[in-house]
Amino acid sequence: MKRLLAVLLCIAPISCGYGLVRYSGGFGEVKTVAIETPRNDSYDAGVEYTVADALRREFLRRRAPRLVSNPDSADLVISGRVRPIHASSRSFSSVVLALEYELVLDVQLLARRSDGSVVPIDPRAMRESERYLASADSEAVRKNREEALRRASSVMAGRVYDALYETLAP
Repeated sequence: MKRLLAVLLCIAPISCGYGLVRYSGGFGEVKTVAIETPRNDSYDAGVEYTVADALRREFLRRRAPRLVSNPDSADLVISGRVRPIHASSRSFSSVVLALEYELVLDVQLLARRSDGSVVPIDPRAMRESERYLASADSEAVRKNREEALRRASSVMAGRVYDALYETLAP
């Protein structure tokens, strides 16, 4: 019985179209990547550092290709800009007070090989939204917004990595 269960657990993911994704092969010929801090076109101070940090963490977490700090020595350089962040109320109390806000993080990134050719990144990978709680305490709202921005940046960074992997992997 245990053996049958083990076989079914091994076969089930294959028959459903699911499978393991291996990132160990990296990005084909791209062995090193440099991530430049994007330009901040939003009114949120420091958001460019949050986005750049999320991208760098994602590349470090996946371990392929190797992250370098010097763009001149990289096979691929990622640069771009953070567009204005939009925030709006999403849920309200019975007395029309905002309970939740939603922010939309939109970045425009450009991936360029060392030979100058551009590697396309799916535009849908560069936009993410996240909700955060409202509060009467302005400091709590600020912290909730910062945390939502970190989460949105992290999800966006994973999507950008996946989009580049799909384009560059052999």
